[in-house]
Amino acid sequence: MSWQRGLINTTFLFLIFIFQEAAISKIKFPITGFSFYIAVLLGLMALEEGYGAIILGFIGGLILDISPSVDSPLGKWAFVLTLVGYIFSINTESIGDFTSGPLAFILFISIGSAITLLAFLGLGVILGENNGTVGHNLVAVIGNSLWTLLFAPILLPALNKYRKISLTSRERM
Repeated sequence: MSWQRGLINTTFLFLIFIFQEAAISKIKFPITGFSFYIAVLLGLMALEEGYGAIILGFIGGLILDISPSVDSPLGKWAFVLTLVGYIFSINTESIGDFTSGPLAFILFISIGSAITLLAFLGLGVILGENNGTVGHNLVAVIGNSLWTLLFAPILLPALNKYRKISLTSRERM
């Protein structure tokens, strides 16, 4: 990922974050809330090649860490999403199989959001945070995954178009 694309993606993620905090988080979804930001971030990370997924995970995690609605230590989201980006980057070929088909991509992002949220909760347990009851947390993770599954068919084609537009001429080759 070039510096130019890094800056463009950071700006894009920050705008998505503002949309998440200003609009999406105010909607009362049945079951639980929906993290549009995590769905977008995981979609971009899955489409990225090489170490770009790690960079996106770190930048995206730092943006999430500054959220006023997040009550966790600074750097926790950055660590979890950098770890997810690392897993994406070492499995680029395998993930490419999932991102080539629309249904597989939708399922991949939905399951990936659940695993990311579970990793965040697991790290909170390791750090000794009070994350609430296990039942409530599982309902929140499952609910977020269901909402991601419902909204991903609208979101992912737009992410593919955004990624093609944001590529530099050198990266298109």
